[in-house]
Amino acid sequence: MTLAEVKETLQAELLTQDSDLSLEVHSACASDMMSDVLAFTRPECLIITGLANQQTLRTVEIADALAVLFVRGKRPDQDMIAVANAKKIPLLATNFCMYDACGLLFNKGLCGVTEQVRKILGKDGCR
Repeated sequence: MTLAEVKETLQAELLTQDSDLSLEVHSACASDMMSDVLAFTRPECLIITGLANQQTLRTVEIADALAVLFVRGKRPDQDMIAVANAKKIPLLATNFCMYDACGLLFNKGLCGVTEQVRKILGKDGCR
């Protein structure tokens, strides 16, 4: 699934400039606790969160994540968007709650970061 497909599926707004929406997202990790994201994430995943502060951007860098999707109508401030632009970290925002956003993306074939789901669904169950 590409970032463009994520954006379309969730009726999301792209908050950063010059973001490459053709980037492939292979998994997603959803949490408002960045310690959980660091513990369970995979490289190049989409981080789904309502935490709109600089800690989220630091987590993206440490975890080698691909992009951030803010849920529940949360929006980062202009300083955070400027940092994301400078670091080329795509930021998207949707009004969907976290559960619904995750469900819609999962329904489109985007798996989470745990191997259990991939094993249950088989290798063709998730992209």
